[in-house]
Amino acid sequence: MASTDTTLKATGKNDDLAGLEAGLDALDAVQTHRTPVREVLFKKVLPPLLAVSLVLVVWQILVAAKVTEETKLPPLSAVWDSLTAMWLQGTLLEVIWTSVSRGLLGFLLALAIGTPLGLLVARVKFVRAAIGPILQGLQSLPSVAWVPPAVLWFGLNDAMMFTVILLGAVPSIANGLVSGIDQIPPLYLRAGRTLGATGLRGARHIVMPAALPGYLAGLKQGWAFSWRSLMAAEIIASSPDLGLGLGQLLENGRNNIDLPGVFLAIILILVVGIAIDLLIFSPVERWVLRSRGLLVKS
Repeated sequence: MASTDTTLKATGKNDDLAGLEAGLDALDAVQTHRTPVREVLFKKVLPPLLAVSLVLVVWQILVAAKVTEETKLPPLSAVWDSLTAMWLQGTLLEVIWTSVSRGLLGFLLALAIGTPLGLLVARVKFVRAAIGPILQGLQSLPSVAWVPPAVLWFGLNDAMMFTVILLGAVPSIANGLVSGIDQIPPLYLRAGRTLGATGLRGARHIVMPAALPGYLAGLKQGWAFSWRSLMAAEIIASSPDLGLGLGQLLENGRNNIDLPGVFLAIILILVVGIAIDLLIFSPVERWVLRSRGLLVKS
């Protein structure tokens, strides 16, 4: 009888241990099922649409109440007419693509320069002591400050535009990677060295994968700086030889005292910047965080 009780107790402990292991495995497991489309629309799409609708309603109420003159706050219908006119003329998509293509190409160039630079700063103490403070200072410098020297260096051409973008985005990307590497647990680096992953092999297999969340945050910030830098360059260095981008569209509206055109340019700049972030960077960031168990579905 005593042996039977002992057996039952041992069996119960084994069941508890198995249940505990199953629970831990469930916590570690990555949820791979897709979120229903209706839930995505309700939680992700509806809130920003409501916020934009609220802004437009407040805008129209201010216009209808004649809080200020139409020369200072144009009605929504005037902005819509400007948008329709550009669409009918066939210039709307051309203007957007001119700026988007410049911004994306400049960002890719900044990515190619900022990534090895950040890796070098993070891993080599002498380079970090020499360049680290400069990168921090450059990140806080407004991109518009680089437009005058870039014009003097290269003239009014695309090289000037890309120079301004690089000087604005490279420090953000490099600093993001440095921050990500600084947050890597030392155990990972020691384990990598023990397994023979040193030098470039260690950077590829240990450092970069472990620093990926911080690196992605730096990339998002780098895109924001790229877009802002491009808009500053297009507004200040306007020229027919550069083609018509969103920044030039904004500046042309100011020169022609076309306030609906000015607001249309501002809205397009905002929409394109948000769209790139939502369509490219946010899905990649969620995928990385979810694959590492750092993003839990609420």
